[in-house]
Amino acid sequence: MQGFNMGRYVPPEHEGTISANKLAGKHALGSRARKAGQGILTVRFEMPFPIWCSSCAKPSIIGQGVRFNAEKKKVGAYYSTPIFSFRMKHAACGGWIEIRTDPKNTAYVVREGATKRDTGEGRVREGEIVLRTEEERERLQSDAFAALEVKIDDRRQATVDKGRIEELLEVGEKDWEDPYAASRRLRRAFRADRKVREKDQAATEALQDRMGLGLDLLPESEEDRRRAGFVEFGELGQTGTDVAVLRAQAKPLFPLDTSLQKPVVSSGTKSKEPKAEQVARRQKEALRRELQQNTRAVLDPFLTDQPVLAAAKILPGIKRKRGSEMNGEARHHEPPSNAEAQKTPLVDYESE
Repeated sequence: MQGFNMGRYVPPEHEGTISANKLAGKHALGSRARKAGQGILTVRFEMPFPIWCSSCAKPSIIGQGVRFNAEKKKVGAYYSTPIFSFRMKHAACGGWIEIRTDPKNTAYVVREGATKRDTGEGRVREGEIVLRTEEERERLQSDAFAALEVKIDDRRQATVDKGRIEELLEVGEKDWEDPYAASRRLRRAFRADRKVREKDQAATEALQDRMGLGLDLLPESEEDRRRAGFVEFGELGQTGTDVAVLRAQAKPLFPLDTSLQKPVVSSGTKSKEPKAEQVARRQKEALRRELQQNTRAVLDPFLTDQPVLAAAKILPGIKRKRGSEMNGEARHHEPPSNAEAQKTPLVDYESE
């Protein structure tokens, strides 16, 4: 039987006595162990922090999380914990980068070919307590001047911390001198905001129910109001015939091929989409089609009765003139009537 080594032939006389890898003279890890004799194993190494490559012609950074095929090798030990070295090649410049583990500080150390990017992690921030190592404590005990410097720094820091604590206490006593009044102010502000939120939520739900929209509506912004003010919708006729004619004219000459957009469902299988989602999708599609037709009816110059002037171009962000201004400008460009055309002679001299 082949067992787990499917695809690897083991002769019957060797079956159960030797593995397929030993029989073929190959390592179980394949090409990853081509330097196993030197104690090197190829692994996938992920950069633990951003570094600056020293081999590149221009300063380039290698971000955290970038992966490399690295050569892993044991180079030492910290007590009983081994120290490993990961050596990889930067594809951009061809330089080698070496990173080693630091079991003492539970970190990684850049050993060759790059420098760690300074992100401020090693700096002491406000409020943090610095824990000294055994070596530092021994040095303070043996060096009197170093101990004096540490005492002076601690006293200076204690003075700063004391002033800050007194300021916080003073502000807290001022704000909570009357807890009942402070609570009333908080509850009053929260109550007003809650009423506004409930009103906006009710208006949004009413709009969704009226328009049949099965999606969440974002709150209105000033940009939305400004852009909505630039839109002008066309006016349809009063009679049903005019409405039908305008709608027929607004349809595209070549209808879109919706066969590629609709999923093909075989007769033997049923759609897994819920009925409510199907109804919402149809309503949204009908609304989109209606808006597309109305927009084309407004923008298409061949569907409007008024002549389109060459100077009256639509510019983005500028409203068009409406009403009497457009009618007054259009009168100057109206063609002469039939009676005026008959009175006007074709030539300015008398015929024989």
